[in-house]
Amino acid sequence: MTSPPKYWNKAKKELSKRDKILKKIIKKYKKGYLSSKKDPFFSLCRTIIGQQISTKAADSIWAKFVIKCKKKIKPKVVIKLNSKALKSAGLSRQKISYLKNIAKSFQNNSFNVSKIEKMNDQEAINYITQLKGLGIWSAQMFLMFNLNRADIFPIKDIGLLRAISKNYKISYPPSERFLNKISKKHLGYRSVFTWYMWRSIDPVDVEY
Repeated sequence: MTSPPKYWNKAKKELSKRDKILKKIIKKYKKGYLSSKKDPFFSLCRTIIGQQISTKAADSIWAKFVIKCKKKIKPKVVIKLNSKALKSAGLSRQKISYLKNIAKSFQNNSFNVSKIEKMNDQEAINYITQLKGLGIWSAQMFLMFNLNRADIFPIKDIGLLRAISKNYKISYPPSERFLNKISKKHLGYRSVFTWYMWRSIDPVDVEY
């Protein structure tokens, strides 16, 4: 994607009016935006590799995984890779089984991305989480990064919680009450809020 989502610039203006702290962050990081590779299988593989580990560790494992796939992140390629090769890339046995399962689901069309496009966010999360290895966080990452949904708020994301604590000068992790308050304040464009929170603590744009 060479341009931001259609709602991006409108969201920046709207959120800047609602939130003085966010306004400063938006001004500071003028470049960059939520982008999509428009490749569902790629996004889900990236998400699984990123589960429950730091961004740095995920980037390292992903780079090795891409080499093992010979830069072709395709279901048939992942299915053919043996577990030993994937283990040597730094993947756990559990994540290898998740990747293989998702590859098979794409290969046999039991997972249909075109169905998701017609669903609202909650319906889409329910559908995605039927796939073994994909929880709510993974589904939210997919909706944000692959489909560029505007109003996703992944409250279990460690990076987001750390950024909120840092920027709003509150203890970590933020209380449920504070998260509810923040959620209401940015309703409609919580994906944009989340992206800027991540950007404020990470020198590189977050990508899945």
